[in-house]
Amino acid sequence: MFGQGTGSIISRALGHKDNKSASEHASLGFVSSFLGGLLITIVGFLFLDDIVMFLGSTETIAPFAEIYITYILFAAPFMSSCLTLNNILRYEGRAYLGMIGLMTGAVLNIVGDPIFMFALKMDIAGAGLSTALSQIISWCILVAMFLSGKTDSKLSFSHLKNGTAKMLFNIMSTGFPSLLRQGLNSLTTVLLNACCAVYGDAAVAAMSIVTRIIFFAFSVALGIGQGFQPVAGFNYGAGKYARLKKAFFFTLAAAESIIIIGCAVLIIFSGSLIGIFRDDAQVIEIGVRALRLQALSQLVLPVCMTIEMLFQSTGKRLGASILSSLRSGVLFIPALLILSNIRGLSGIQEAQPLSLLISLPISVPFGIMFFKKLPKEDEKQQQQ
Repeated sequence: MFGQGTGSIISRALGHKDNKSASEHASLGFVSSFLGGLLITIVGFLFLDDIVMFLGSTETIAPFAEIYITYILFAAPFMSSCLTLNNILRYEGRAYLGMIGLMTGAVLNIVGDPIFMFALKMDIAGAGLSTALSQIISWCILVAMFLSGKTDSKLSFSHLKNGTAKMLFNIMSTGFPSLLRQGLNSLTTVLLNACCAVYGDAAVAAMSIVTRIIFFAFSVALGIGQGFQPVAGFNYGAGKYARLKKAFFFTLAAAESIIIIGCAVLIIFSGSLIGIFRDDAQVIEIGVRALRLQALSQLVLPVCMTIEMLFQSTGKRLGASILSSLRSGVLFIPALLILSNIRGLSGIQEAQPLSLLISLPISVPFGIMFFKKLPKEDEKQQQQ
């Protein structure tokens, strides 16, 4: 929320050549996300037992979950503000700097897990410690990039003096679609597992595997869409509407082309892909149908995703919130509940693809209306 909200505002401010406003929002967004993470730490420790059980742990798993989450909670302020810094860099057009910071932490985490868990015999605590340390190191690298002058926006406590409640509201409301999207995704995952549990472990395993495989296709559309966001925000802020429109259709074509190839692979090799995760005939049988249905429905994802990111990047908060909630929960949750009761396991397999297909005729009119309201000429041409 803080990262996407701050980034969207910054890209438009830089388009206006207002570096001062960009720095004020960057500083406020960074500090707010750190404090938000700190709040999660405090609440997490106060209600640790309840939270672990609420999120689906069993009495057997709970002790291990609590050991692991203890380290995650300590690192929560660094993790949340780390994501905010990465978003700011991406919206500035310096995604490679953010990638350096995050990838360094990811690699250290991969290397640290076996060292702490097995070499130092820390077991599950080692996994938690490795994750926490890697996130803190990423945080230090990203902060250093801002302090070394490699960015347009600057982090400084002096910028917080001009921070107002209105600025904070703008950041949070602009980033709210991201919070809504991620929150609903978490809720639907819990609900999906609960519905699958009725049909046994094979159903839970199959749908979990399909979700992870399909996430790769989703990540392609998401990555291209996130690359579009700083371009959209900057050109909208600069009044270069023709370039904004051109970038939108280029992003749409690029994402759709890659998705078509990716989905073809998923459909053709669905059985083999699921077999990599679980060599179980029943799991593969359930998973193949679900994966093929979801792969087909992914063909409409670039359209919905690009329109949603267009609205968020240009500060159209209400439209972005509506669009982000469609796929993530507003359509999927009722589809899952209704179809699982009517068609059983088949309905569970069909719910997510159906909700995505229904979101297309709702999203397209939003995009059409956006471009109808967009000025036909750039601001400089209008002034002439």
